[in-house]
Amino acid sequence: MLRRKVLGAARWSALDVGLRQGAQFLVTIVLARILTPEDFGVVAMLALFTGMAGIFIDAGFSAALIQRSSVSRTDESTVFFFNLAMGTVTALLLCAVADWIATFFGQAVLQYLTYAMAFNIFLNAFGSIHSALLSKEMDFRTLAKVGAVSSVLSGLVAVYMAVQGYGVWSLAGQAITASMLTVLLLWYWHPWRPDWAFSTMSLRSLFRFGGYEMAATLTDVLSNNLYLILIGKIYSVREAGLYDRAQRTQQLPVTLMMSVINRVAFSAYASVSAEKERLARGLRQAQALTMFLNLPLLVSVILLAEPLVLTLFGPQWTSCVPILQVLGLSGLLWPMHVLNLNVLRAQGRSDLFFQITLFKKAFAIGLTAAAAFYGVMAVAWAQVAISFFAYFVNTHYTRVLLGYGGWRQMRDLAMNFTSAIPLAGVVYLTMHVMQASPLIELVVASLAGGVAYWLTCRWICAAPLNEFMDMAGLRKSREPV
Repeated sequence: MLRRKVLGAARWSALDVGLRQGAQFLVTIVLARILTPEDFGVVAMLALFTGMAGIFIDAGFSAALIQRSSVSRTDESTVFFFNLAMGTVTALLLCAVADWIATFFGQAVLQYLTYAMAFNIFLNAFGSIHSALLSKEMDFRTLAKVGAVSSVLSGLVAVYMAVQGYGVWSLAGQAITASMLTVLLLWYWHPWRPDWAFSTMSLRSLFRFGGYEMAATLTDVLSNNLYLILIGKIYSVREAGLYDRAQRTQQLPVTLMMSVINRVAFSAYASVSAEKERLARGLRQAQALTMFLNLPLLVSVILLAEPLVLTLFGPQWTSCVPILQVLGLSGLLWPMHVLNLNVLRAQGRSDLFFQITLFKKAFAIGLTAAAAFYGVMAVAWAQVAISFFAYFVNTHYTRVLLGYGGWRQMRDLAMNFTSAIPLAGVVYLTMHVMQASPLIELVVASLAGGVAYWLTCRWICAAPLNEFMDMAGLRKSREPV
């Protein structure tokens, strides 16, 4: 039954993402105490180029394979060979512009880092089909095993290289090791192998969905990484590193949760895309659950930013605290963004997905570019404005397709937002009463806030609490499918 399948998939997906992101974050904590903000800033400025290159390789075909109810072996093999060809071409193009990238930012090391990242992008092309098929099958158990092994071993490589004095190259070594291990393990644990077949008809058919998906994702990557380009160029590599660290710290809880929900929701929504009432009900339940998790996490990050940064990364990263607090506000509605967009993708409306992405990102790019001239904090506040603007754009077509618009979604989540108020009050008071080390403040305030939130949810927001307990396997689900 769908509900049981989704809950099981969510558990394994949570384990996969948790192990992968958890291992990555632990490694980052160690590296942040060895490397400098400048080192992280140099790698961060490559994110736009490597991100766009990765999207060109896949061209949205993986999403098209997941969205389609049935695909042939020829379809799968065609996408595989297309990915390999595009991986080769894209890697070569990235190498060709490596010198220009280094000159543009005034960082000679970027030329050789670009070569390394180009090789990494080529490697990733070998595993994209396996990942897509596992997601389509909701086999997140295998993805969890792959993620755990590759994350832990690549993290150990990065720490060893950093201790040995390789500096920024330890981050490149981590990325390449992770990609190599991921591809090898996907091929070892998944039986799929390509046929010697290639069909331009399959390519054209899949591109009708995947083309819009690719264009939308390209626009998204450009918008999401533009701030690093502007900060690194207008200000300094150090400022880019500080902003990137704040952004990644704010995104960790959101990414951890939404990586699970995004993979499971897209596959689940696609399976019931013809039943609009059921789809709207699933969206409502998914939003209640994700906001039940997201709100306490981000409210805590905002209020506990200073002890969090000092405890995890050390005093050299203190300057990113105010950036982290502002960016925390921009992430409050992020689960609702992703889930509403997945409705469009699951219904095969990648054309609408592209249109609203283009509209949102044009606004985001313009506002971010204007804000960059007023300082790093102005860029952070621009992200808050962009988030709230994008929410109402994202929910417009959900209202058209399902009759479930943005204001109605907000009303349905009123108790979720209300439940976060006691948590915020308890954390704030605990922080101001205590005079202790950052670690003690962080632990005590987090526990006190967590207890307050749990008790409040039991009183006024029990449904998502019970849903979370079902997903975590803390109780037997009594609800019908």
